[in-house]
Amino acid sequence: MTRRSATVLDRRDRTRPEEGVTTLLEYMSISGVLLLLMVVLMFLVNAVFMEGPARTLQYHAFTDIGNGISTRVVDIYIIAPYNGTINSRFDIPDDVAGQDYFVEALNEGSEQVIEVRRGDISSRIAIAGIGASRGVIGSTTSKGWNRILYDSRGFP
Repeated sequence: MTRRSATVLDRRDRTRPEEGVTTLLEYMSISGVLLLLMVVLMFLVNAVFMEGPARTLQYHAFTDIGNGISTRVVDIYIIAPYNGTINSRFDIPDDVAGQDYFVEALNEGSEQVIEVRRGDISSRIAIAGIGASRGVIGSTTSKGWNRILYDSRGFP
């Protein structure tokens, strides 16, 4: 049997102190980068997966509501008497995506427009063909019953 010297055994069994520090720093830096990515992702999830689709839903709902109101206005115009009045009540959704909205009939020169809006989301629908002969004005909100009034004498 060969004898080994104590100095050779000590060198083989001894670990370098830098190896423990290097491993700890590696784990801490990887964990820090992953934590930073998770924080950034949390901010982006709300904007990309929640606000974007909600805004798209609201725009399409506003377009549908505007189309329904412009159809009602054109229907009133078609049956409007030369001498008389029509009072029509209709219902629109009380809210879109849990929030109120505003509906306004605008007269822009010879073009009539129904605008449905809330904040920075709006939809504008043209009322087909009646702008030159009959002016449509007025506004309403989403709550309660809404009315379309026609009077052959006009309104003050």
